[in-house]
Order: sequence, then structure tokens, then C-alpha cells
Amino acid sequence: MLARGQLQSRNKKTSKEVKNIPAYIISFLKQDNIKKGKKKMFGQLSHKLEVNVPASAAWEIYGTLGLSKLLVEDGSAFEKIEILEGDGGSGTILKKTFMPGSHGFTVHKEKFTKLDNEKRMKELEVIEGGYLDLGFTLFRVRFEIIEKDNDSCIIKSTMEYDVKKEAIANISYPNTDLVAKIAEFAKNYLIKNKATENAA
Repeated sequence: MLARGQLQSRNKKTSKEVKNIPAYIISFLKQDNIKKGKKKMFGQLSHKLEVNVPASAAWEIYGTLGLSKLLVEDGSAFEKIEILEGDGGSGTILKKTFMPGSHGFTVHKEKFTKLDNEKRMKELEVIEGGYLDLGFTLFRVRFEIIEKDNDSCIIKSTMEYDVKKEAIANISYPNTDLVAKIAEFAKNYLIKNKATENAA
């Protein structure tokens, strides 16, 4: 378990406006919101990765702060993660500093809004900075560990977001690159850890 404070690693970049909205992004949007004169649009993206370890093993790191610690030690996605409040359960607040060039922003604060150990599901929402500074009114990420059989599972990552009509140019910012990278990192760690345990 992590002590409240800092997890460590280095950074700097400013946001820039995206002028073109790719067709594959538009396909995810509920464009009726614009047609009916509503002030924002909704989008959703998801990523799945199969891992040959039990669901309980994957949830052991996804359902705790263990994954955050491992990601900072790895240093490829986050420069720093600070635990501002909580111990990994619902209500925990983290401040994440991204590695330079990885996003159109450098820092955001997120809150764990749901944590269900039985369903192996965790949801978090950005509460300050990040996408909210780019005109998004909601940016939520849901992680689910879905049991496939006794020795394999699926890591499913889903992003849901609302963006203001006037900031629609930024709708192309969200993508699955980061959650895919996290899932791949978790997969490699879990398989390596399983191999070590089997060899012991």
C-alpha cells in the first residue's frame, strides 16, 4: 500500500487546439445532441486486452493503488503521481503529472468514484485540469477485469466524456493509447510475476 504523498519521475508541455475531427471519432459521438441544439456532445471509446492470469491477480493491482506505483516506477507514462486523499478506495483523489509530449496537457486531478471488488470494476473521473481545461465537462474512465476462465481474464477500459459545443474541435483529443499502454504494461507485469511464482 502507498503512503500519502508522492510517487516519482520529469515534465512540460502546453495544450494546443485540434482543428480537424477524424471520422472515426465522429462515429462515436451522439450527434443528435448538436442537431437538437444541446450545448455538448457525448463520446465513448473502449479497449480490451486478454491476459493469461486469473482475474483475481489482475484485480489485485487494478483495484488498488498498486498499478499507480508500478507505472511511476516504469516511468514511460507518468512523471509523478501524488496521493492527495484516500488509500485507494472510493473517494481517493490523485494528482497525475504526465510525461512530456504524451498529452495536450501536463497535469490533472482524478477521483475514484466507484470501486466494486465483487464486480472487479473501478471508475474514476477527472475533477480538475486536464480534459476539463480543454472544454470537456465530463471525463470518466472505467476499468473492468472480466473473468474468462480460471487462468485468464480480459482487461476492459472504457472512456466516457462530454464536451461543450464551442470546444468541439478538441473532441479528437481522447483516444485509447494511454489505457492500452497501461493494460499492456499490466499484462507484462502480471505474466512475469506469474512465471516467477511458478518457478519458485
